[in-house]
Amino acid sequence: MKFGSLRRLLIALLTIALVATACGSSDSTATDESTDEGTGSETDGGSDEGGSSDGSFVYAMPFGIFDIDPSSAFGTENILLQNVYETLTVFNPPGSGDLLSPGLAESWESNEDSTVWTFNLREGVTFHDGSDMTAEDVVASINRTIELDLGAAFIFFPVVGVVAVDDLTVEVSLDFPAPLDLAMSSNYGAYIISAEAAAESSEWFNEGNAAGTGPYTLASFDPTGSTILTAYDSYWNGTAEITDIELRLVEDPVLAEQLVRSGDADFTYNLPFDSYNALEGEDGVTVARGLSMTNLFGALNHERLSPELREALVLSFPYDDVESSLFGGEGTRAQGIVPQTVFGSSDSLDLPETDLEAAAALVAAAGAEGTELTYSYDAGTTEQEQIGTVWQANLAEIGIDLVLDPLTFDARLELAQSDPANAQDIFTLFWFPTFVTPNDFLFTLFASEEEPFFNLSYYSNPDFDDLIFEADAITATDLDGAIELFQEAQQLLIDDNAAVFMLDVPEISVIADDINGFEPNPAYANVVRFHDLSRG
Repeated sequence: MKFGSLRRLLIALLTIALVATACGSSDSTATDESTDEGTGSETDGGSDEGGSSDGSFVYAMPFGIFDIDPSSAFGTENILLQNVYETLTVFNPPGSGDLLSPGLAESWESNEDSTVWTFNLREGVTFHDGSDMTAEDVVASINRTIELDLGAAFIFFPVVGVVAVDDLTVEVSLDFPAPLDLAMSSNYGAYIISAEAAAESSEWFNEGNAAGTGPYTLASFDPTGSTILTAYDSYWNGTAEITDIELRLVEDPVLAEQLVRSGDADFTYNLPFDSYNALEGEDGVTVARGLSMTNLFGALNHERLSPELREALVLSFPYDDVESSLFGGEGTRAQGIVPQTVFGSSDSLDLPETDLEAAAALVAAAGAEGTELTYSYDAGTTEQEQIGTVWQANLAEIGIDLVLDPLTFDARLELAQSDPANAQDIFTLFWFPTFVTPNDFLFTLFASEEEPFFNLSYYSNPDFDDLIFEADAITATDLDGAIELFQEAQQLLIDDNAAVFMLDVPEISVIADDINGFEPNPAYANVVRFHDLSRG
């Protein structure tokens, strides 16, 4: 499940300018610089004595981790995977001097038309079993993700060949130009595992096995309780100061708040916004607010809802009330599906406004008075529930009965992917980038699909598909042209009432105030890089 800020428009515009500048070159090369890695953390399993010891860290997770296969995982698993595994490149936080930093690749370059990419690997990197990382491991990792064709495998859609030139050089050939250096920084699907582990099944990984190069090893895995990470002593960038991590499932936000207040947890997110305000200035905790690349929207079921009813839903949505009342007013009305911190967004699209009179006329014309619609949202997610309640009142005025249907995300997704004709009418979803490109939002959520994956509006428009495929193909060589096409595609979604585009949401979390080194990065929503941390 993908969850995840905009604080200042000026900062957002600077971020977009940075991304555009960095992506604009057709020959993208990184220097032999290392990322500034600090220290990481783990926990002793959450003692009852209150508070964490210097070398431990408790992350109170509001959502469970269920798939830890690094080739297929596509949800909150990134919180674990980003600490156990590594990618070839790393997307930097907004405001950084460079778009990308070296990860397992020290440098990289492309040919003139960005169809052949060469990655020069870092020497001296070992997997957690002690074996050296080589180009063959990178080849095996990419090929495994492609062959499984699960999760975020689409990030390698252009790839037609991966070869090991020598022990520390990998060459990747593409079918068409694409920004592969960005794809290699992906939150999902781009992790490097050992060639030996690449031959294993997903079941092997989900039994609690791992094969990464990251600063932490997987000590134990319990998807319904606590998962334990331990610092890897032979990590190429030095051993972490925070040595023991507990990823503890705490679904109740009231309990999560109590845990961070008492010092029994060091980090959490997804609290009701009033809780963040109450925690401001409290001893022992810091409220961290950062830029966000997360969009909240409601996918409208095109199999069940007529065009008139979809338009009525779009016109009945309380945009101004939601923007001003939720997230403490720190959210920003969505300008389509692409957040304003991501290149390719636009503040000049033709957006609908709330118009209950026009919505009522559409409902009457469709003979839909008295229709009951289901609003699917994540149980325990206060903001989604509040949105549903406010929208429910608006819809009642025009003769529509909106039934709020809270379920776990896994249960929601299983229902939504099974049979669109019998699925929910509205599927609310937080979406942050798999890797930072408009195409992740547009392709993943709205491209035509034979079987439902994450296009949960079941939208299909060949003109839209053509626009995003063309835009993606020229992103690495003609960024300005790609942005125009991405924006045109977004307007098409709006005109077709594919979804209700609600908010670009703020990214807010709570961390113990004796923790140093935490820097939120919206490209990796809710990830804490424990290796960067120290306590004191």
